[in-house]
Amino acid sequence: MTRNVVVSGGGTGIGLSAARAFAADGDRVLLLGRRAEVLEKAGVPGALTYAADLSDPHAVRGVARFVAAELGTVDVLVNNAGGSGGLETEAAPEDPLEAVAHTWTVNFRLNVLTSVLLTEALRDRLASPGGRLLFVSSIAAYRGSGGGAYAAAKAGLHPYAFDLARNLGPRGVTVNVVAPGYIEDTDFFGGPMDPERREQLIAETSTARPGTPGDIAQTLHWLASPGAGHITAQVIQVNGGAERGH
Repeated sequence: MTRNVVVSGGGTGIGLSAARAFAADGDRVLLLGRRAEVLEKAGVPGALTYAADLSDPHAVRGVARFVAAELGTVDVLVNNAGGSGGLETEAAPEDPLEAVAHTWTVNFRLNVLTSVLLTEALRDRLASPGGRLLFVSSIAAYRGSGGGAYAAAKAGLHPYAFDLARNLGPRGVTVNVVAPGYIEDTDFFGGPMDPERREQLIAETSTARPGTPGDIAQTLHWLASPGAGHITAQVIQVNGGAERGH
């Protein structure tokens, strides 16, 4: 049975890999992201695309109208849009406290507000029963991220997902979170990683390798499957054991 799948941050990295996994099953996929040209070049067979800043309520209302017109019901919603703010063009203020406020605001806007606004706009369209609501968090939510802002933002998704699981469970909707570790072949770092840092991150795993977008995509795909129908309010660690430390 063909399902309607919405993937935010669907033009690159984890989101694109997830979109391809669902499309390979014959599902109808809608890719969301801020850059129209990136979405159009994604090359997911049969996918719809819609460019929008998901931290803007007005833009998200546009997404909701598009979904209503083109899809109707949403079987799977993957909240993958996010980032550390390193790719943002707006410069941080020179004042130290204002710079802190800027960094934390950007991280919560990119990682929390995007997911919350999209979810709230589409929650009434989730299939009942059988809907699947998924969030992409990070190992940073458990171990920190250096400056704290990105980690705190990702951690903020967890209680939101748990509340949604309780609220939507009676409708037959499951809500889960996937927490990746170091993943290669994404735009997250904005360029090549320092080789020493890369080796350090790999050394922290028990599998002796970096993660791939496909690792996360297949976990999301499984959580959206009928076989995962009794799994909800969970955070699935996909980081090669790095969260446990070495």
